Amino acid sequence: QVQLVESGGGLVQAGGSLRLSCAASGSIFSINAMGWYRQAPGKQRELVAHITSDGSAIYADSVKGRFTISRDNAKNMVYLQLNSLKPEDTSVYYCHAVVSTIVSGPQYKFAYWGQGTQVTVSS
Repeated sequence: QVQLVESGGGLVQAGGSLRLSCAASGSIFSINAMGWYRQAPGKQRELVAHITSDGSAIYADSVKGRFTISRDNAKNMVYLQLNSLKPEDTSVYYCHAVVSTIVSGPQYKFAYWGQGTQVTVSS
């Protein structure tokens, strides 16, 4: 089994910053892509940022220039630096990872989700 645990959410004023962290643990053989998604009440879950194992990143247009995704492959962690936060960034942020497990081997990949962390931006 693989677990993803997020941390770093909270309440911040507009224009402020937060840093989210996500730690992957368990029966991990390798981690391919990692990413962050968010879901606001009444809305669909959407991609915020995504990073491959070699560090290539993509961002949603709404966060480009404000958010930065990074990862530490040695620690099986992914981070999201959120700057210049806006009230519309208020959401539950979920960590996502595509993982090959020790049991399944590298030819199989499975998607895992964290439990989510709340980010609230006040105006």
